[in-house]
Amino acid sequence: MIWETTDITRDNGEPAAASAPVIVSASRATDIPAFYADWFFGRLRAGYSAWINPFNGKRTYVSYCKTRLIVFWSKNPEPLLDCLPQLEERHIHSYVQFTLNDYEREGLEPGVPALPRRMDVFRRLADRQGNGRVIWRFDPLILSDRTGVTDLLEKISVIGDRLKGYTEKLVFSFADIAAYRGVKARLSGTCGGWREFDEAEMRLFASELAALNRSWGFELSTCGERIDLSPFGIGRNRCIDDELMIRLFPQDETLMRFLGWPERYRSASASRPNPNRDKGQREWCGCIRSKDIGAYGTCRHGCLYCYAVRRSGRPGRCGLRSEGYRPEALQDVLPGRSIKTIM
Repeated sequence: MIWETTDITRDNGEPAAASAPVIVSASRATDIPAFYADWFFGRLRAGYSAWINPFNGKRTYVSYCKTRLIVFWSKNPEPLLDCLPQLEERHIHSYVQFTLNDYEREGLEPGVPALPRRMDVFRRLADRQGNGRVIWRFDPLILSDRTGVTDLLEKISVIGDRLKGYTEKLVFSFADIAAYRGVKARLSGTCGGWREFDEAEMRLFASELAALNRSWGFELSTCGERIDLSPFGIGRNRCIDDELMIRLFPQDETLMRFLGWPERYRSASASRPNPNRDKGQREWCGCIRSKDIGAYGTCRHGCLYCYAVRRSGRPGRCGLRSEGYRPEALQDVLPGRSIKTIM
């Protein structure tokens, strides 16, 4: 992906070339808000950060001089609450993809806070940002010997009732187990009998979720799924979402110019793909271009279904400083160890 470039001066005084993205993703690869908020906002003040390519190990630099929007991804964005004024001072917009699952009984997310606390954080963040800027994700959906479609719907019902009026959208996806050897190995090491949804179960789930949604009024969308659930009123999501940006931040001329609004959208149609689409994502992903600044293998939530961890052992143990931040956490590259491939 080609971004405009600029010259930066690194912390050690050396000059370097850096990409200067308009939209930053923080991050699909790890939970920056939960574990690296101090690092991120330190780098924002410094004006740049380093990024290590997970496939070839090459180090490159990302400048924030042209950044207009940051999309945060998190299971626990509580640390963001005190940091958001720093974005506002820089006139940088943001919204949050907040994954709020309930797998407490199943033990699939051992590192996340208790569900009541996470729901409280969601509501506080929505009060602070506005409900259009905090998107609820129940992601991924996964079945087991003890957890069926009805059980998942009951969990979603409890959370949905608490989040009514605090978000506009619910995004979900169905777990992919067979495609990721590490995920398959970790789950097979438990006694849960974990498995993927079949198509009939996907449609049953969609039908029942649509019924629940009559009392919430959320927009329902899938993330990266091939199956068409539009008969149930469920669309395909864009997590890095140009339409949301246009609706929320139309006054930002630089962002609108990057998106090509309104010129490109006048000629858009089903036969003409979105020119801003991120071609580096999965086939059924609708996201537009952004620059992700995270590093695989650096998240401490320990989720057993995590795709972004290669090894078959419990994730969240990839050379991280579990005792908390150290001064070197403010180095220009995200603390922790990247992996070269995702299996």
